[in-house]
Amino acid sequence: MISEKLTSQQAIDFENQYGAHNYHPLPVVLSRGEGVYVWDVEGKKYYDFLSAYSAVNQGHCHPTIINALTQQASKLTLTSRAFYNDILGNYEKYVTQYFGFEKVLPMNTGAEAVETAIKLCRKYAYEKKGIPENEAQIIVCKNNFHGRTTTIISFSNDEDARKNFGPFTAGFIKIEYDNLEALENTLKTTKNVAGFLVEPIQGEAGVYVPSKGYLAKAKALCEKYKVLFIADEVQTGVARTGKLLAVNHENVTPDILILGKALSGGVYPVSAVFSNTEIMNVIKPGQHGSTFGGNPLACAVAIAALEVVRDEKLAENSEVLGALFRTEIQKLVESSDLVNSVRGKGLLNAILINDTEKSSTAWDICIKLRDNGLLAKPTHGNIIRFAPPLVMNKEQLLDCVEIIKKTILEFKI
Repeated sequence: MISEKLTSQQAIDFENQYGAHNYHPLPVVLSRGEGVYVWDVEGKKYYDFLSAYSAVNQGHCHPTIINALTQQASKLTLTSRAFYNDILGNYEKYVTQYFGFEKVLPMNTGAEAVETAIKLCRKYAYEKKGIPENEAQIIVCKNNFHGRTTTIISFSNDEDARKNFGPFTAGFIKIEYDNLEALENTLKTTKNVAGFLVEPIQGEAGVYVPSKGYLAKAKALCEKYKVLFIADEVQTGVARTGKLLAVNHENVTPDILILGKALSGGVYPVSAVFSNTEIMNVIKPGQHGSTFGGNPLACAVAIAALEVVRDEKLAENSEVLGALFRTEIQKLVESSDLVNSVRGKGLLNAILINDTEKSSTAWDICIKLRDNGLLAKPTHGNIIRFAPPLVMNKEQLLDCVEIIKKTILEFKI
């Protein structure tokens, strides 16, 4: 039954019948991927302009990463952390030196890594900063997206993610994103602040890029008030924005860094939390962990994925092609009443559709883009996010720009 070849409609029907309805996918059923391309079950070829929400930065099924996966899978996949294995230590040395940190705590998913960072921040606050136990506060930004676990949705503005999932976890203060005055006022007037958790670019909210200098000044405020600066780079990290990390654009070193998604090139769930020795050492045996966190397969895949980023200069490619993309799409903005603006950094970009969040216009445009051979997805109703694999070349990017322009200019509401 599993090997039975399904039509697109059969695959969609099976998911609807047997799966939980917690996603609303674009109606396309993919069966193969290579580089910047994916193919549906009927054999139609598309440009992937979402990259599994920036997990597939290195392109689909990159041979270097797949080779590392298959070689390690034939030897040892999982030991749990009950024992040492012969690759975790090498991975930890490699990845900490790669990103410039002293310690790493390996996990699996982005949301797990965010939860880990929250626990680490709180424990450090109680044991090293002297905040009374159970009274730590973490400042977060409105319209954030850090995942959908119970703790994380406790400080979300997304009512779809929150409704009927309470009671919620206390200990979070929400302020406006890209508002230094709000941050300083909160730091100045609130007792027991342990950390500031922020996305360098708010991706899920619609690729909101903060004002130049925001991150550096926010980090300086955190230092002034002795608060940990926590950067969630699950989506923006690993070369997506034109630097290895988005915080590198402002030469900021977070106290705690959260990575996931492209850390494995989309081949296997790998996430990580980075910090210095003083902060990380508050976690003692038995206080946090994961059966699969730091497993040999994940370590081998992540090393290979990061080697691809370095060897193929994907951050540099993202920087150049991202600038080209925004320049070309700006021409569309100026010639079409349907697109209000384009924004982004590197190859993480979005266009704002001239309609309401409740309208179906952005969705309908994505259906037309699909018909024309390019896959993208709306976010927040009237915003379309564009995030192709970073292995894309100039010729392919310009081809995609033409598809987007043609689709928008011919679109009828």
